[in-house]
Amino acid sequence: MAIALHWTIGLGIIAMLVMGLAMTHAPIPPAQKFALFQLHKSVGITILLAAALRLLWRFTHRPPPLPGDMPGWEKGAAGGTHVLLYGLMIGMPLVGWALVSASPLNIPTVLYGRIPWPHIPVTAWFGWTKAQASPVLADLHAWGGYALIALVLLHAGAALRHHLVLRDGVLRRMIPGLPWLGRPRPESSP
Repeated sequence: MAIALHWTIGLGIIAMLVMGLAMTHAPIPPAQKFALFQLHKSVGITILLAAALRLLWRFTHRPPPLPGDMPGWEKGAAGGTHVLLYGLMIGMPLVGWALVSASPLNIPTVLYGRIPWPHIPVTAWFGWTKAQASPVLADLHAWGGYALIALVLLHAGAALRHHLVLRDGVLRRMIPGLPWLGRPRPESSP
């Protein structure tokens, strides 16, 4: 379950980042941009639900231990990065949902063109007008996206370092069947 959720969320995040950058920086015709925004919202809510399930799984199932010879600072960095990733996996869709809800355009969200999704009363919660809320939430969502890009690159880079440089089997925990590199397999150690 953890592996399936990891890759579902990971691929969803990559798709969201590509869509977000395209929506804000690519010259896309308005009808296609509208469709892309709708898909972006649908995938965002899917990530929110999958991340909530992943977090629940993480609290009820202990992950495999990190290698015993991994330095303490590296274990701390891994833990901190995971906390930040979880925060953004939950926070980014929530901020996006609040942004859509506070939009003066009041465009409904229909997930995957089928499931109506409600707006949240974010302006009432914070005492903002839509004109006040929209730019703040848009900036927060954009900067969160850039932070997520940095964390995803850090996470992927660390996984590749573990597999290609340290050869300690950490990446194999999330990719079953990945060829073993370097060090002897733990099960064959004396």
